[in-house]
Amino acid sequence: MKALQIILATAIAITLASCSGTTKPQLQEKPVVVRTQPFTEGKPIEINFQKGEDFYHPLIVFWIEDLDGNFIETIYASQSIATGTFRFGESEGKNWKPGERRRPAALPYWGHRRGIKAPDGLYLPTPQKPLPDAITGATPKTDFTIKSFVKPDLKEFKIYMEINQTWDWNQYWHNNRFPDDEEYKTSCQPALIYMAEVNLSNTKQPIELKPIGHSHPSGKTGEIFSDISTLTTALNIVQKVFVTIE
Repeated sequence: MKALQIILATAIAITLASCSGTTKPQLQEKPVVVRTQPFTEGKPIEINFQKGEDFYHPLIVFWIEDLDGNFIETIYASQSIATGTFRFGESEGKNWKPGERRRPAALPYWGHRRGIKAPDGLYLPTPQKPLPDAITGATPKTDFTIKSFVKPDLKEFKIYMEINQTWDWNQYWHNNRFPDDEEYKTSCQPALIYMAEVNLSNTKQPIELKPIGHSHPSGKTGEIFSDISTLTTALNIVQKVFVTIE
């Protein structure tokens, strides 16, 4: 009788443990809010970024242009590219430490559209001349919202996002595609460019940014290539990104 009681107690314990494991709620990460101030005053906007299944520490930049294609201002840029200093910038034996890195293949379309050439000939910020703190920040690890604004006299504009993630080789963009191009190897699949046209009088519906092409694979030019059929996981870094007018 005593043995039977022990067997029953053990069975009940196992059942309860099993049920507990299957019903344990999964914690959801809260979206991060990033506030930027590209102008001293203006019309508030929100950029909502929902990460995709292949999101893994990408470099991201948002900027605005007028409808004629004239660059106006950067709204947000990942801190590494904005300062020219990367967390894994220099190696010491088997270890890495923060240091200066030049990554022309990272976000080249934005760099060339911005049009500011550094002394080394690259269209990138440097540690000596970084972007202002008011428009930079560490890339969030989860979904995020950028709260910013645009100039009050700007009624219509284009908003762009460029995004790039290293080590995302695929069958087309493999590590031997351009064996003599070291900059290509820091980018793998080239940066993707998203765009939406915004009218500040439209406050009813979110405006989604859609992919319109990819950048030069090693950042040598500011070209945009509309054929993105060769990209795979790069298209899954983002699930959805859209703008709302407050």
